[in-house]
Amino acid sequence: MNSKKIIIYQQDTLFNILDEIKEMLDFEIVKADKKIFEDYKKNSKADYLFILKSEDKDLKNQLQILKNPIKIEKLIEQINLKFLVEKFQYQSDISVGFYKLNLNSRILNKDTKSIDLTEREVKLILFLKQTLGAVTIEKLQKEVWEHGSKLETHTVETHIYRLRKKIKKEFNDENFIISTKEGYLIN
Repeated sequence: MNSKKIIIYQQDTLFNILDEIKEMLDFEIVKADKKIFEDYKKNSKADYLFILKSEDKDLKNQLQILKNPIKIEKLIEQINLKFLVEKFQYQSDISVGFYKLNLNSRILNKDTKSIDLTEREVKLILFLKQTLGAVTIEKLQKEVWEHGSKLETHTVETHIYRLRKKIKKEFNDENFIISTKEGYLIN
């Protein structure tokens, strides 16, 4: 069974139409009463799409059909597009300690505060996050900056200094990237 699900709430006619052609669809359809709707809403995933009569402010992954009648091909196209967008957004958010890093927008946020990051800063944070233990400057030069190990440069230290400064200014966090005698690591 396909993992993508359309949860249809208060749209009986739409459910009946999609139910008739379900063999041709690339997703499962679920007719939801209030209890089933609330259960799916609590456990909302990137591969769930809610089709509702009216907007629900608590749901990101919902589709409203604003124009009736609609051609079935157009509806299926909208559904598939919505699944792609939701999956892309769902996969782009990564937890880094107390922060969320959005890979698409290159924004690091915590609560209501956020900062824009450069592509290199994102790459640096991801590398430090994925590596167990402290990472040496030489390893960061080679893996993040793709420099040869014999270069005399302060690029790594400069970037980390600037990134720490941004994070301290916006989040008042001086311990996001820690420096040890073995190298750098994310707290």
